[in-house]
Amino acid sequence: MPFTLLVLGLLGFVGQEPALSLFDGRSLEGWVAEGASDYKVDGERRPVWSAEDGLLVCRGKGFGFLRYQDREFADFVFHVEFRMAPGCNSGVGFRTRAFDPAASGPTRPSNYSYEIQLIDDAGKPATTHSTGSLYRYLAPKENAIKPAGEWNTLEVTCEGPRVRVVLNDKLIQDVDQSQVEPLRGKPLRGYVCLQNHGGNIAFRSIEVRELKGVSESK
Repeated sequence: MPFTLLVLGLLGFVGQEPALSLFDGRSLEGWVAEGASDYKVDGERRPVWSAEDGLLVCRGKGFGFLRYQDREFADFVFHVEFRMAPGCNSGVGFRTRAFDPAASGPTRPSNYSYEIQLIDDAGKPATTHSTGSLYRYLAPKENAIKPAGEWNTLEVTCEGPRVRVVLNDKLIQDVDQSQVEPLRGKPLRGYVCLQNHGGNIAFRSIEVRELKGVSESK
């Protein structure tokens, strides 16, 4: 790499916060299961969410979320890698609140804030309910999900009202929520969470890098 490009690349990291790992690969420390948290197999109760072989695994029984409860985030880059089983339905919530099963509609991320849909729909058209959609609101620019069984990489960047989503190195969402009528009231701070909505899915490399307080300065 030319020296000038190397210097410019290094300067790009000045002032940025280091990435915070949300998953230690061994436990669910820092996380809380909301909604379905276990299920019965041969008369025994087993957890829906677990840490197995360095992966955060969801068994896809019932409906609910696994929320990182230790911190809320305002402006950040969220990174996660995931692998779905065939038929899986899942998602990632951000800038959200605690989920209350007794008030499921208004407290789930897809209503309160945002859910990025993750579903086994490789090769299908992009819609407001396909992978990469801001579920129920905005379809992605394209459906960039890989077939079930392959690893995918998702990055979500929130800076004030601007939300950008990159799936497998493809920019699929780039929106200023202040310019879109149904999104204008969405919060600019909140929790991140993972969704359980049927089917097995594994997550790894779950990290957040906080950005300078764009939202707080407005």
